Amino acid sequence: MSQPLTADDIATQGQNWSTLPVIDMRCWTEGNAQEKKQFAQQVIETCKAAGFFYISGHNVSPQALQDVYAASKDFHRQSVEFKSKYHIADSRHHRGWVPSSEVGEFEKDGDHHKVFYESFDLSFEVAPDDHRTHQGYGLVGPNVWPNLLDFQSKVTAYYDAVYALGRELLSIFECGLGMAHGTLLKQVTAPPSQLRLLKYFENDAPADRLNHGIDAHSDFECLTILHATHPGLQLLSSDDHWVETPPLNDCFTILVGDCLEAWTGGYLKATQHRVVNRGIERFSLPFFFSADYDCEVMPQSPFDTDEAMAAYPAFKAGEHLYSRTITVFPYLRNLVDQGKLTIDFEIKEESPFKRLSVEERALLENTAQG
Repeated sequence: MSQPLTADDIATQGQNWSTLPVIDMRCWTEGNAQEKKQFAQQVIETCKAAGFFYISGHNVSPQALQDVYAASKDFHRQSVEFKSKYHIADSRHHRGWVPSSEVGEFEKDGDHHKVFYESFDLSFEVAPDDHRTHQGYGLVGPNVWPNLLDFQSKVTAYYDAVYALGRELLSIFECGLGMAHGTLLKQVTAPPSQLRLLKYFENDAPADRLNHGIDAHSDFECLTILHATHPGLQLLSSDDHWVETPPLNDCFTILVGDCLEAWTGGYLKATQHRVVNRGIERFSLPFFFSADYDCEVMPQSPFDTDEAMAAYPAFKAGEHLYSRTITVFPYLRNLVDQGKLTIDFEIKEESPFKRLSVEERALLENTAQG
């Protein structure tokens, strides 16, 4: 008789996919109208069956990927003194260096947790004098750029390429979901779409529930376009089991975000995912493709049934993103507490889009009964 899984097992162990869902985007970019429709429907079917997919045949060049990884490694190898000049807490629009000290340790349910990463974060570039730029603290505005040779040009070239891919993917989702063209894309003009240049540290901490890469969550935006150098990512499958999701050469991993779940009235589910601590150095490039800050998100036709509208009440994309970000970043919570960051929306300690695995639910039930 097998032993029941412990909390540490549940927090680190994942199953393996029988097959990896790889979809060739050239079927969309080079196909005729009928082939495009069939491809888009395949994307939706894959999201329903697996909860995510890999995309190959995209237009992001190998050189752009090589260059952005080189820029990321160049920044992360700099001294703490240099990186501190670009600390995210000194920015007004949530851009810059996120040291491990900012997110590396936290208390949860009476336990002390530790994560092993740092990041450089940037977003859609909007000039300081642009009318769309948030005054004071906000998410829409100019980036912070470190004084490193070719850093800005390399990162900007990659950002522009993956942003264009995000627009194409959203168009594919519109088609596959039976939405009129532009239904979702018209909500994307100056979005707070964030790119993170993540570095996970080599370490000798045990792989358990208290030592992890990034805790389980769904992404707050429309969809996520991810590239990484090494394994560590686990996704919650459509039948609610954690599954190892390794990086594939020349492919991006595409995850469904909270807004896409709400737009479809729950027809698609936001992809729950986490990064397990493997103890190895790992670089990652998550790109969070977002709707505009003031976009009102609610179920869209043909998913706008009374039941769906009740289950997914309207919310502003930016307010949802900002509220979830504030729960993650202590410097933002401190600004709120000090009255320097004024908000007029609710901050929920737990995301309404959160789901647990079968094993996690069983553990909670056993704990409650015991």
